[in-house]
Amino acid sequence: MPTAVITGANSGIGHAFTKQLIDENYTVFAVDITIGQELKDLRCRSFVCDLASFDSITQFAMHFNSLDEPLDILLHIAGVMAAKADDALGSISASTLLSTFQTNAFGPLLLTQALLPFILKAQDPTVAFMSSRVGSIADDTSGGAYSYRSSKAALNSMGKSLAMDLKSEGVVVLLLHPGYVISGLDKTGETKNNPQAVMPAEAAGKLWKVVQSKGISETGTFWHREGFELPW
Repeated sequence: MPTAVITGANSGIGHAFTKQLIDENYTVFAVDITIGQELKDLRCRSFVCDLASFDSITQFAMHFNSLDEPLDILLHIAGVMAAKADDALGSISASTLLSTFQTNAFGPLLLTQALLPFILKAQDPTVAFMSSRVGSIADDTSGGAYSYRSSKAALNSMGKSLAMDLKSEGVVVLLLHPGYVISGLDKTGETKNNPQAVMPAEAAGKLWKVVQSKGISETGTFWHREGFELPW
């Protein structure tokens, strides 16, 4: 059975991805800062891991190391978004920037680094990062969202560099945009009123088709859930 590690697996798109890959007979390591009963009830191996903590990342990697399994797919779904009132030009702070970057950018890179020996053991490995169109510099026509927007832009840059570094090793690296999704990430509840918003299961299903359709020739590219490429 192929093996997957999915972050942010306790809720939203991460939880939907976990169920999708279990149904496709993956051995899933479901990772999140909180492990709820719904996740515990799934046929997966759940682990508490805080992406904002290097110690927590190291502990999970040590556990994975003890199993000595190849890692076929690493899905970085976990993310945080500060409240609009705390992420505007007049209110953004160093603490908001740091906490957002730790989870959205630093953590995914460091977890990939920690799990790289197992990724390289897989036959056709893929590393996919849940980015956001908001992180596209070319597509920024609205401003604001300083910590969230810049953390996703940083994630895109890191993902592109990883793709270049790992291309010769046959590792496919993808950046993904889920579109509007009704989940706990949006604390305002505004997303559910957007006509383009979908439930996590639909977003995960479409994104999984994107991931499955890409090979090494598309490594280091940025994709919308509907299957079209996005600008940096």
